[in-house]
Amino acid sequence: MMLSRSCISLLDLASGDMLNFPQTPRSLPRVITAPGIISEAEDGSMAGDDQVSPRPEPRGKKIMVANFLPLHTRKDHETGKWDFSLDQDSLLLQMEDGISPDSDVVYVGSLKVDVPAAEQEEVAQELLENFKCVPTFLPPDLHRKYYHGFCKQYLWPLFHYMLPMCPEYGNRFDRSHWHAYVSANKIYADKVMEVINPEIDFVWLHDYHLMVSPTFLRRRFMRIKLGFFLHSPFPSSEIYRTLPVREEILKALLNTDLVGFHTFDYARHFLSCCSRMLGLNYESKRGYIGLDYFGRTVNIKILPVGVHMGRLESALNHPFSCAKAREIQGNFRGRKIILGVDDMDIFKGISLKLLAMEQLLVQHPELRGAVVLVQIMNPARSSGKDVEEARRETYTATERINEAFGFSGYKPVVLIDRRMEMYEKTAYYTLAECCIVNAVRDGMNLIPYKYIVCRHGTSKMNQALGISSDSSPSPSPSPSPHTSTLVVSEFIGCSPSLSGAIRVNPWDIEGVADALNLALSMPTVEKQARHEKHYRYVSSHDIAYWARSFLQDLERSCRDHNSKRLWGVGFGLGFRILSLSPSFRKLSMDNIASAYKRVNRRAIFLDYDGTLVALASISKVPSPEVVLLLNSLCGDPNNTVFIVSGRDRSSLSGWFRDCPSLGIAAEHGYFVRWNDGSTWETGPLNEDFDWKKIAEPVMQVYTETTDGSYVEPKESGLVWHYRDADPDFGSFQAIELLDHLESVLANEPVVVKKGQHIVEVKPQGVNKGLAAEKILSKLINDGKCPEFVLCIGDDKSDEDMFESISNIASTPSFAAAAAPPEVFACTVGQKPSKARYYLDDTSEVMTLLRSLAPASGSKPPKQQV
Repeated sequence: MMLSRSCISLLDLASGDMLNFPQTPRSLPRVITAPGIISEAEDGSMAGDDQVSPRPEPRGKKIMVANFLPLHTRKDHETGKWDFSLDQDSLLLQMEDGISPDSDVVYVGSLKVDVPAAEQEEVAQELLENFKCVPTFLPPDLHRKYYHGFCKQYLWPLFHYMLPMCPEYGNRFDRSHWHAYVSANKIYADKVMEVINPEIDFVWLHDYHLMVSPTFLRRRFMRIKLGFFLHSPFPSSEIYRTLPVREEILKALLNTDLVGFHTFDYARHFLSCCSRMLGLNYESKRGYIGLDYFGRTVNIKILPVGVHMGRLESALNHPFSCAKAREIQGNFRGRKIILGVDDMDIFKGISLKLLAMEQLLVQHPELRGAVVLVQIMNPARSSGKDVEEARRETYTATERINEAFGFSGYKPVVLIDRRMEMYEKTAYYTLAECCIVNAVRDGMNLIPYKYIVCRHGTSKMNQALGISSDSSPSPSPSPSPHTSTLVVSEFIGCSPSLSGAIRVNPWDIEGVADALNLALSMPTVEKQARHEKHYRYVSSHDIAYWARSFLQDLERSCRDHNSKRLWGVGFGLGFRILSLSPSFRKLSMDNIASAYKRVNRRAIFLDYDGTLVALASISKVPSPEVVLLLNSLCGDPNNTVFIVSGRDRSSLSGWFRDCPSLGIAAEHGYFVRWNDGSTWETGPLNEDFDWKKIAEPVMQVYTETTDGSYVEPKESGLVWHYRDADPDFGSFQAIELLDHLESVLANEPVVVKKGQHIVEVKPQGVNKGLAAEKILSKLINDGKCPEFVLCIGDDKSDEDMFESISNIASTPSFAAAAAPPEVFACTVGQKPSKARYYLDDTSEVMTLLRSLAPASGSKPPKQQV
């Protein structure tokens, strides 16, 4: 910790001014003289100096972590020297435009080549000093299993909805590849730890290659400011739950402060998995979606990435681009170009696109010779039988179409299967009448965005093509001589943001063919309107906007990091942080037993479900041990013991008929009985329950349509339970039911509340807090003011009781006492609460009650096995 606070890291070793790299590093401090104070090194420059200039405040860094560094790497085999250059097309590098100039940026990732171990130290130093890059040198075998094994052959297909049903079509889960994935993630995390100042730096992890790195980082620095963005789709829970390590990955992602997705669908799938597999609830507060995870709020960010406008415009103005555009214009003169640009993999739907082109030429013979599909195939990012089959199918379909519909000087399909420079692609974008992205499943495909920017053109490109800027068919604030039409699959991440595109189901061949025909035959004015709408969005939501927006939300998500106490809980990838109020701590058995013995008058309030009996228990009847313990406590005449529960009074009085001295507050305190010989008190509350005739039919409708739910009728209220329903559907129906009941009962003297897997309707002015106050007031009036108050509960309904009990010492009645009572408000489970104490589970509650029983002068019951 001393090292991190003093910023002694690899960056400091390279430079004393964070990332302001000098030619000659200053001398390093040698001795730590006191916590936070480092003595200067003994060198000639300090001799005779009476004062030392104050060191400037360190500048916070943004540490970008991705699978690969934004570098081109080449080794000169003649000289043996490495040559590095920045990859201007890298997303990581382009993001810097959205980062404040007050922040330095450091990149952590792998090189795309293997560096011998003997050269790694020298290479790492050069990359850090000259490129702000920290390389992670993975051993070749580890890299193969991690990247080509788990990432590309298993995780990537699964996230694109491809299940490994048989070995011929997809690799099945391999435990050794998973171990390699975890090991590689730890190496990435270790490199971050070497360069981070956790108090001021932010870490941004990118994509599915690094999904368990958050756990390693959070374990080392509990208050680390950590964000993660997934650039691929996140599959539905039905697909994701087939992953054998599904919970490990989910829990790791929840160790971040902010998780980002391109679309709401991807975020919804992630939230659904957290709900179904981890039992977590999420809600939207003032426009921000958050998951409550052990006292921390993990925020969800939904924003598609954009393109770098300046990079594209520079490519358009490149002399080679203009020359290539003129060449393409001459080669395809008189013909309309449909453009496809895709990586060579099985999810891009290239063969389906070709079938749609074939169908288009069959249905519209007049287009033969007038339209050309130019399909650019980028090199495959992975290898395997499926990629080779997709390539073979693409070539076969192309040959068939060209033979059937081509003639001398005309090929309907032009296949370009090679690496293509950016300037050449921009030339094709500029000349294409229509762009089609027909992927069957894809993350954030930026091809449509690039096409829109290139079609908007620049003055230099327009001049090269002989296009006048006055040729715009209609006046507009930003006139463009070009139009553009897009045909996009509804299964790609950019589809929701392109409202003017023609969306298609790529599996519907006829539908895609019709969409292509519509795009080609659309009136010019409509093409212009769609283009301008898209261009306004793409130009205002560029990559700088995306990066700036994510980092702003990350900063917002980390604002309260220093306001809570943190505990590390769990082992391995199950590690998580428990974030609670500074005053919140575990209830000490010894302390409470000591306080219990010191006083004469005591009040004890106990919830039932989740406190005396586990929620998971099938039988809700109290065990003989619970009855014996309660009788032991009630047997002390100085004790007032109450069960305060939401259950109905008939059930509670029946279950505790063998506890004659036990007080019961049923239905959240609507009914109160001091012992079995007293009558039930209801208090001055409205006893008109005609509202039940309105509410119960509504609840029954939701019960019939929600499998696993039921209605629990009570004398004072109604409860709709959905604990056994599908988590997502049950939660959705609960929100709808809550809104429905609030609407129909707006003029009734009731409140509608959503609790833990319930929606409850009860009279106004009824809660456990008021019940506890009523009981304590009577004790005070009877001259039995308690000197010790213990209250234990587990759910939201008990929070009112905790608040009332905790505030009781400041009331005038207790202020008049010689000394305020000792108050112990305790929740069951480590979670945010108004209580000051917690116990882990019902078994610890029972242990506590056993420890108090001897002090009451009764023999404690033996623990049942």
